[in-house]
Amino acid sequence: MMALFWQGLLLAILVAAMSVNADMKVDCRPDYVTLVWRENRNPVDPSHFRLGNCLPTSFSGREVIFTVGFNDCNFRRLVTGNQLIHSNDLMHISSPDSHELSFTHQVVCSYERPKDWYPPTYNPVFNTFGQGAMVFHIGLMNEDFSGPAESTSFPLGSFIPIMASVELQSHQPLLLLLDECVAAATPELNPGSDLYPIITNKGCLVDSKTSRSKFEPRQKSSEIQLSLQAFKFAIGKEVYLHCQLVAWDPVGLDHTKKACNYIKNHGWELVDNPAYSNLCDCCDSTCKSRKMRSTASGKLGLVKKAVLGPFTITENP
Repeated sequence: MMALFWQGLLLAILVAAMSVNADMKVDCRPDYVTLVWRENRNPVDPSHFRLGNCLPTSFSGREVIFTVGFNDCNFRRLVTGNQLIHSNDLMHISSPDSHELSFTHQVVCSYERPKDWYPPTYNPVFNTFGQGAMVFHIGLMNEDFSGPAESTSFPLGSFIPIMASVELQSHQPLLLLLDECVAAATPELNPGSDLYPIITNKGCLVDSKTSRSKFEPRQKSSEIQLSLQAFKFAIGKEVYLHCQLVAWDPVGLDHTKKACNYIKNHGWELVDNPAYSNLCDCCDSTCKSRKMRSTASGKLGLVKKAVLGPFTITENP
């Protein structure tokens, strides 16, 4: 598997511009990177350099060298489309009495993502159509949403991090919403299926009324993150989330296109703009659907059903 993984190794990308008196070389390898910063005029002080939270591994005269693994130094990992990207920041931290300026350069290693990079529980990918192709993703994440979950087993009461996203490609910017989500013990919903409601009423996180579940603050309009507290449903059995994803015009929020958390002793709050939390007032009654507005009217809405799972919820030891 690892041999196949690295067949698609691509060149490293240097995003920031180099100083006129220095140059930076990056050598991306399968599971580590070597970075060399060289000053062309003056000797360097290695104590002033950091790659993430790591000091240089070696230095010599005008060079500082980092040889570090992607699991170290606070590397960020992003998987999007057909790419696996590791990124970090090279920082120069000047002392207060120094005439040198502090600076930051981004370092990126990009690889082709093999089809088997995610376990099957993490890789439901859905194609849809609109003004250019779009791809929807939904998956289980690790605690800080920086990569896929390492386990699909969650103790009762712990958090299940979930992220959904849409690749916009040639589309106008869109806002991704989780319109509906229910948990079931089967990958397909049947009339007699036992269900546990999580998101209902066009974006109302009803589970947040009785738990610590919440939509996280949005990082990108095309992504939505959900911290779902593991619930007492189908304990020890396979659980599937059946969700409806909506990609919508970001200026088109209304009572039927929204993401709402319930805040204890406060009430319903709109995630994207609490000043308009009145859009969530219908969460305790009925948020009436309206027909999708056409692209000709300047509004765009695309809906996709998705199934995430299986994962298991276990009793606490």
